[in-house]
Amino acid sequence: MGRRSRKQSLTEPGADSTPKKRLSSAERDDIARAELKPLSPGERPLPVKIAAGLAAALAVANVLSYFAGVEVQGQKPALTGVLIFALLMLLAAWGMWTLRYWALLGFEALLAMTLVIAGLSLMVAGNVLAVVLCVAILIAGGWLFWKLIRVLGRVKVPSPHG
Repeated sequence: MGRRSRKQSLTEPGADSTPKKRLSSAERDDIARAELKPLSPGERPLPVKIAAGLAAALAVANVLSYFAGVEVQGQKPALTGVLIFALLMLLAAWGMWTLRYWALLGFEALLAMTLVIAGLSLMVAGNVLAVVLCVAILIAGGWLFWKLIRVLGRVKVPSPHG
Protein backbone atom coordinates (compact mmCIF):
# COMPACT_ATOMS: atom_id res chain seq x y z
CA MET A 1 0.00 0.00 0.00
CA GLY A 2 1.46 3.33 -1.02
CA ARG A 3 1.88 6.33 1.24
CA ARG A 4 -0.99 8.24 -0.36
CA SER A 5 -3.50 5.40 0.05
CA ARG A 6 -2.60 4.95 3.74
CA LYS A 7 -3.33 8.62 4.47
CA GLN A 8 -6.68 8.36 2.77
CA SER A 9 -7.66 5.23 4.69
CA LEU A 10 -7.10 7.00 8.05
CA THR A 11 -9.96 9.40 7.42
CA GLU A 12 -13.53 8.22 7.61
CA PRO A 13 -15.44 8.24 4.34
CA GLY A 14 -17.62 11.31 4.13
CA ALA A 15 -15.78 13.04 7.00
CA ASP A 16 -14.78 16.65 6.52
CA SER A 17 -11.06 16.47 5.90
CA THR A 18 -10.47 20.23 6.00
CA PRO A 19 -8.35 21.19 8.99
CA LYS A 20 -9.98 23.28 11.70
CA LYS A 21 -9.12 26.96 11.63
CA ARG A 22 -6.69 27.81 14.39
CA LEU A 23 -8.07 30.54 16.64
CA SER A 24 -6.08 33.72 17.07
CA SER A 25 -4.96 34.72 20.54
CA ALA A 26 -7.54 37.52 20.58
CA GLU A 27 -10.29 35.01 19.80
CA ARG A 28 -9.07 32.66 22.53
CA ASP A 29 -8.97 35.61 24.97
CA ASP A 30 -12.55 36.51 24.07
CA ILE A 31 -13.68 32.93 24.71
CA ALA A 32 -11.88 32.85 28.07
CA ARG A 33 -13.43 36.18 29.10
CA ALA A 34 -16.90 34.97 28.13
CA GLU A 35 -16.46 31.95 30.42
CA LEU A 36 -15.57 34.11 33.45
CA LYS A 37 -18.40 34.61 35.90
CA PRO A 38 -18.33 37.61 38.26
CA LEU A 39 -17.95 36.83 41.94
CA SER A 40 -21.19 36.55 43.87
CA PRO A 41 -21.75 39.02 46.72
CA GLY A 42 -19.81 37.77 49.72
CA GLU A 43 -17.94 35.12 47.70
CA ARG A 44 -14.26 34.85 48.54
CA PRO A 45 -12.33 32.19 46.65
CA LEU A 46 -9.76 30.17 48.60
CA PRO A 47 -6.74 31.92 46.99
CA VAL A 48 -8.08 35.29 48.20
CA LYS A 49 -8.47 33.97 51.75
CA ILE A 50 -4.95 32.55 51.67
CA ALA A 51 -3.43 35.75 50.25
CA ALA A 52 -5.24 38.00 52.74
CA GLY A 53 -4.23 35.73 55.62
CA LEU A 54 -0.64 35.67 54.41
CA ALA A 55 -0.48 39.46 54.19
CA ALA A 56 -1.94 39.85 57.69
CA ALA A 57 0.41 37.18 59.08
CA LEU A 58 3.42 38.94 57.52
CA ALA A 59 2.37 42.22 59.15
CA VAL A 60 1.99 40.65 62.59
CA ALA A 61 5.18 38.57 62.28
CA ASN A 62 7.18 41.62 61.24
CA VAL A 63 6.07 43.65 64.25
CA LEU A 64 6.53 40.72 66.65
CA SER A 65 10.02 40.07 65.25
CA TYR A 66 10.95 43.69 65.83
CA PHE A 67 9.83 43.65 69.46
CA ALA A 68 11.49 40.25 69.99
CA GLY A 69 14.78 41.92 69.10
CA VAL A 70 15.48 40.12 65.83
CA GLU A 71 18.39 41.70 63.98
CA VAL A 72 18.82 41.97 60.21
CA GLN A 73 22.46 41.77 59.11
CA GLY A 74 23.59 42.46 62.67
CA GLN A 75 21.43 45.57 63.19
CA LYS A 76 17.98 46.18 64.54
CA PRO A 77 15.70 47.56 61.78
CA ALA A 78 14.15 51.02 62.13
CA LEU A 79 10.76 50.99 63.84
CA THR A 80 9.26 53.31 61.21
CA GLY A 81 10.18 50.91 58.40
CA VAL A 82 8.72 47.97 60.29
CA LEU A 83 5.48 49.84 61.01
CA ILE A 84 5.12 51.15 57.44
CA PHE A 85 5.56 47.63 56.04
CA ALA A 86 3.09 46.23 58.59
CA LEU A 87 0.52 48.90 57.75
CA LEU A 88 0.92 48.26 54.01
CA MET A 89 0.44 44.52 54.53
CA LEU A 90 -2.64 45.11 56.70
CA LEU A 91 -4.03 47.47 54.05
CA ALA A 92 -3.35 44.82 51.39
CA ALA A 93 -5.03 42.16 53.54
CA TRP A 94 -8.12 44.34 53.99
CA GLY A 95 -8.15 45.24 50.29
CA MET A 96 -7.93 41.61 49.22
CA TRP A 97 -10.56 40.52 51.73
CA THR A 98 -12.94 43.14 50.32
CA LEU A 99 -11.94 42.13 46.76
CA ARG A 100 -10.35 45.41 45.73
CA TYR A 101 -8.65 45.02 42.36
CA TRP A 102 -5.71 47.27 43.32
CA ALA A 103 -4.95 45.14 46.38
CA LEU A 104 -5.02 41.88 44.45
CA LEU A 105 -2.88 43.33 41.67
CA GLY A 106 -0.38 44.80 44.16
CA PHE A 107 -0.10 41.50 46.00
CA GLU A 108 0.43 39.74 42.67
CA ALA A 109 3.33 42.12 42.00
CA LEU A 110 4.85 41.35 45.42
CA LEU A 111 4.42 37.64 44.77
CA ALA A 112 6.14 37.98 41.40
CA MET A 113 9.11 39.75 43.00
CA THR A 114 9.25 37.09 45.72
CA LEU A 115 9.29 34.33 43.13
CA VAL A 116 12.11 35.98 41.18
CA ILE A 117 14.16 36.44 44.36
CA ALA A 118 13.53 32.83 45.45
CA GLY A 119 14.53 31.56 42.01
CA LEU A 120 17.73 33.59 42.01
CA SER A 121 18.48 32.55 45.60
CA LEU A 122 18.13 28.93 44.59
CA MET A 123 21.13 29.34 42.29
CA VAL A 124 23.37 30.36 45.19
CA ALA A 125 21.85 28.19 47.93
CA GLY A 126 24.68 26.90 50.12
CA ASN A 127 22.94 24.04 51.95
CA VAL A 128 19.98 21.69 51.75
CA LEU A 129 17.80 23.83 54.03
CA ALA A 130 18.24 26.85 51.74
CA VAL A 131 17.33 24.75 48.69
CA VAL A 132 14.23 23.34 50.41
CA LEU A 133 13.15 26.83 51.52
CA CYS A 134 13.59 28.29 48.02
CA VAL A 135 11.73 25.41 46.38
CA ALA A 136 8.91 25.65 48.93
CA ILE A 137 8.55 29.38 48.27
CA LEU A 138 8.57 28.78 44.51
CA ILE A 139 5.92 26.05 44.69
CA ALA A 140 3.58 27.76 47.18
CA GLY A 141 4.07 31.25 45.76
CA GLY A 142 3.74 30.04 42.18
CA TRP A 143 0.50 28.23 43.00
CA LEU A 144 -0.93 31.30 44.74
CA PHE A 145 0.18 33.59 41.91
CA TRP A 146 -1.45 31.36 39.30
CA LYS A 147 -4.72 31.02 41.23
CA LEU A 148 -5.00 34.76 41.91
CA ILE A 149 -4.83 35.51 38.17
CA ARG A 150 -8.24 33.89 37.63
CA VAL A 151 -9.63 35.72 40.67
CA LEU A 152 -8.39 39.00 39.21
CA GLY A 153 -10.31 38.24 36.03
CA ARG A 154 -13.47 37.45 37.98
CA VAL A 155 -13.17 40.63 40.07
CA LYS A 156 -12.79 42.69 36.90
CA VAL A 157 -15.77 41.08 35.08
CA PRO A 158 -18.74 43.46 35.01
CA SER A 159 -21.84 42.08 36.68
CA PRO A 160 -24.86 41.43 34.45
CA HIS A 161 -26.94 43.85 36.56
CA GLY A 162 -24.71 46.79 35.71
